[in-house]
Amino acid sequence: MFTTIFAQETLIPLWLQILPAAAWVALIMMIAWLKYRFTNSETEIIRKIVHIGTGNVILIAWWLNIPAFVGIYASIIASIITLLSYKFPLLPGINSVGRHSLGTFFYAVSIGVLTAIFWPIHHPEFAALGIMIMAWGDGLAALIGKRFGKHKYQIFGSQKSWEGSLTVTIVSFFISSVILYSLINNIPIVCVISLMVALFATFLEAFSYLGVDNLTVPIGTAIFAYVLTRL
Repeated sequence: MFTTIFAQETLIPLWLQILPAAAWVALIMMIAWLKYRFTNSETEIIRKIVHIGTGNVILIAWWLNIPAFVGIYASIIASIITLLSYKFPLLPGINSVGRHSLGTFFYAVSIGVLTAIFWPIHHPEFAALGIMIMAWGDGLAALIGKRFGKHKYQIFGSQKSWEGSLTVTIVSFFISSVILYSLINNIPIVCVISLMVALFATFLEAFSYLGVDNLTVPIGTAIFAYVLTRL
């Protein structure tokens, strides 16, 4: 198991694989810090810049075939930093959500879990699918729901809007369709699977107690999509 995870052949030097991913994350964090430091942007906007922006690093890892151990180690380090940041001001403006939430921690954990699951079986695209749905679907849902959400509903003390949930469905369907079409050259099948994944993502996102959707949405949709493509 561990041999499979930690040994991947590549023709690109490891540091050249890691550099673009590290540079991208550093850029996103810098943009978020500058907005926090020099503008009056709402905390939620800053959080979503990081939420959406850092999620895209999974695409870089997939396209450059970054070894699994890099993603796993990075996830562990990020998880530790986010846990510490709940007690110490390491990530000002990022973990402040106006409620008790472990969302940022769960987000970091989900990247490591999906890397450990899908890199060894040579299907990193499903890890990318799950993380991108979390990054863009959940990220845009929060922004659109806050700005345009007029029709509210509540689950486990977490308030959602139908406008935000619809955003999750639409974005998840688009992301799933694009990624799955690269695997299945059959538009009707891709559309059916993508719709099922999108509806499942919307269901999981609605249950976001303590930010657990940052764990259940990416892992759940990735595994669900993988299973559906094997039927």
